[in-house]
Amino acid sequence: MSATAIKIELKELIEKERDLSILKAIKALLRKTTLDTILREKLSQRAMRSEEDIKSGRVLNRKEIIHQTDKLIKK
Repeated sequence: MSATAIKIELKELIEKERDLSILKAIKALLRKTTLDTILREKLSQRAMRSEEDIKSGRVLNRKEIIHQTDKLIKK
């Protein structure tokens, strides 16, 4: 079954459905899939930026991290 055929069938089934809880569940499922895709993309972008930072030397060693943390705590 093609994606188009599935979409047509889903539209028909949704149009006929009267149970609000089922409609809400379908909506939540479809939104979750969209959000998972968005989240995955954002995490991938963040990982790529981190890799670029590491390659460029924009990192802190353990001593620098402790120093930065101590400064924040003392504020």
